[in-house]
Amino acid sequence: MKKIYQTDPWLEPFKGAIDARHDRILSERDRLVAAAGGTCLADAVNNHIYYPLHLEDGMWVMREWAPNATRIYLIGDFNNWKRTEAYAFKPSGQGNWEIRLPEMFLGHGALYKLFIEWPGGGGERLPSYVTRAVQDPETKVFCAQVWAPPKPYKWQSKSPKRPKHPLIYECHIGMSSEQEKVATFEDFRKEVLPRVEKLGYNVLQIMALQEHPYYGSFGYQVSNFFALSSRFGTPEEFKALVDEAHAHGISVIMDIVHSHAVSNEAEGLSRFDGRDDLYFYQGPQGYHPAWGSRCFDYGKDEVKFFLLSNCKYWMQEYHLDGFRFDGVTSMIYWDHGLGKDFGDYRYYFDQGVDENAVCYLGLANLLIHEIDPDAITIAEDVSGMAGLAAPFAAGGVGFDYRMAMGIADHWIKWIKERSDEQWSPGEIWYELTNKRADESTVSYAECHDQALVGDKTIIFRLMDKEMYYSMNQGSQNFIVDRGVALHKMIRLLTAATCGGGYLNFMGNEMGHPEWIDFPREGNGWSFKYARRQWSLEDNGLLRYGGLRLFDEVMIHYLRKGKTLDARPDLLVADEEKKILIFRRENSIFAFNLNPVGSFDNYCFSSPEGEWTKVFDSDEARFGGFGRLSSEETHYGLKGRCPNGNQNYDCTMSLYLPSRCAIVLKKKVK
Repeated sequence: MKKIYQTDPWLEPFKGAIDARHDRILSERDRLVAAAGGTCLADAVNNHIYYPLHLEDGMWVMREWAPNATRIYLIGDFNNWKRTEAYAFKPSGQGNWEIRLPEMFLGHGALYKLFIEWPGGGGERLPSYVTRAVQDPETKVFCAQVWAPPKPYKWQSKSPKRPKHPLIYECHIGMSSEQEKVATFEDFRKEVLPRVEKLGYNVLQIMALQEHPYYGSFGYQVSNFFALSSRFGTPEEFKALVDEAHAHGISVIMDIVHSHAVSNEAEGLSRFDGRDDLYFYQGPQGYHPAWGSRCFDYGKDEVKFFLLSNCKYWMQEYHLDGFRFDGVTSMIYWDHGLGKDFGDYRYYFDQGVDENAVCYLGLANLLIHEIDPDAITIAEDVSGMAGLAAPFAAGGVGFDYRMAMGIADHWIKWIKERSDEQWSPGEIWYELTNKRADESTVSYAECHDQALVGDKTIIFRLMDKEMYYSMNQGSQNFIVDRGVALHKMIRLLTAATCGGGYLNFMGNEMGHPEWIDFPREGNGWSFKYARRQWSLEDNGLLRYGGLRLFDEVMIHYLRKGKTLDARPDLLVADEEKKILIFRRENSIFAFNLNPVGSFDNYCFSSPEGEWTKVFDSDEARFGGFGRLSSEETHYGLKGRCPNGNQNYDCTMSLYLPSRCAIVLKKKVK
């Protein structure tokens, strides 16, 4: 396999840095494996088995790494929360502590904490490897909970094979119900999962699974990295959700947060044994200036084993099929990428890079793919670091995909700052397809970020207050008509040009109105905007159902064929008429972005053959005007047209109504 600097001449000056980065990851892997006495990384990483509370030969055993501690006690409802010698840990070497108790001492559901003493102080803590934490509804205080149900969950379905092109449905369990409440895993399994299956998405990406003290953080301020958030239900209920998704051929990945940790001390890792830098960098580098959270010291072996074990735990315990790593940009740069434009390749290899973090991410990818070669890993990185999502053998860090984060930003820019007449098909084409050849990406028009308070979804930007009054089927409203048309075209443009994968956030497929605002003091702790109003798409009187149906048809089409197997090839970028046409494998996608102009017999150079219209965005069932016939066949006839891509020797002619997208499929004889 060629190295990334052999396929990209701009990387040639950084050959030494790329090779050094690669060698460091390999060296660290070999060192960690040797230190643990294993034969591979997957064998060596087992902290998730060694440290948490678990049964060994009829005894409860728990261990902690707390080198600054002078005493550690187990306290709980079983000993009236008192520090007693019967529940005292014993030092076991290298900063570790251990306690062993007869099985009868602790029962399923018992609540407990640690009380850790250190020179000059002490305090209550949750175990660093705790696998279940629950919050008191009155006091809001978190406690660890013994979780040992008498009947372990029995898995029924195998994980599906890794999809060639991940079509991702990003979701948040708690806000997935229409009811004004925190929804549960069972709610989602029964009410939302069938919707995902019908839409055709083949990957479920679940947010906020790791326990977090503040619900409104969207799960990105994690306190307990091994604990499934109990606010959504039990581990068995989550396993049932994953199992059922697998039964329907849907892979399940999670948002994993290894970029930082909540600064809370009572629930989290901060000052766990009184030291400020146990898990985190010393001094100011251990604090995130924008997020108010703690930054891991990725150079420490104990931290590497903690985070690597975390990956293995979620894969083994819950049969997850991979991860979307959150906040990668913040991890890999000492300044967290704040205020940087990354317009120069040197930023990817200079002293501003935290090579400890890059090394950890390389190790994580090696581990995850050792455990499951079909696993999916996605990096959320806005910097575009070269090699991040390139194969490890080619000198990359090894992520399977990178989030194409700039696309959503450009859609916002075009909608917000330009009139329809100013949209440039050429610019849109460039920004949607400007991806590194050695990497696969996940494209999206909007994810959860664009739906939060302080931002706007695409549909809300397009329609604003008109959504409240004119979304009924019989309405005649120019703003709503425009919004419905562009919402479909934007999503099809983004999906059809994707660099391997596509993502949609829960409910946005049907143009869910308004924003997401979690319960907080400023809104009276209301759940009104922290939910999904599925009845809007189910109500046949409203236009939301047409948008949802369009998404279903689009996703099934992209999933069924080989359309995404080839890179998109531009046929036409007509700036005057606002027309964009491109080919992708066996499909032609034609977009007329013109707000008023429709064009009859629009000719362009095209591939030869017979092409059948599969669907178009203007169909009445999608809330359009039905200006095209349901069954149309078009031909690429011999004879080159001066308009369009001159690499093709045939000509095709189409009727292109204004604000309409057409999908053609080549007929195979």
